[in-house]
Amino acid sequence: MNTERPRTVIMSEIMLPNMANFFGNVHGGWLLGFLDRVAYVCGARYCGLPLVTLSVDQVFFKEPIHVQELLTCYAQVNYVGNTSMEVGIRVTTENLQTGQVRHTNTCFITMVAVNEDFKPISIPPLTLRDDEEKRRYAAAIERRKMRLALAKHKKNKD
Repeated sequence: MNTERPRTVIMSEIMLPNMANFFGNVHGGWLLGFLDRVAYVCGARYCGLPLVTLSVDQVFFKEPIHVQELLTCYAQVNYVGNTSMEVGIRVTTENLQTGQVRHTNTCFITMVAVNEDFKPISIPPLTLRDDEEKRRYAAAIERRKMRLALAKHKKNKD
């Protein structure tokens, strides 16, 4: 019996006028909130634990997202440490009238598992199953190193 928990999630939402900014495109703040929820669902499905967001890294806004498009987020757990994990998210939009699909955003969100006192707790380790997961894991480790070096640099400046 396979007891491995899912490490991916796909979530979609239709873009509505109340999500738009002054230019008529989907507001970046709305998108960031949705990406945070996607990362939570993906991470919580994997570890079965409550999570809090530690960082939202490298949010690339490649193209605007328009009202009436179907936004779809493809999320995957890329890396698991002792108490934290990185979830990578690829965002596409689909024009439901023409069928055109565009890759609009990519981001990486670090989540930390916590207990009822909001203290970090251990996450089950990630077993890498193929070369693509190994590539994602290695890239996540490099992003983590950069994040920690930046945090150390900022701390030393204070």
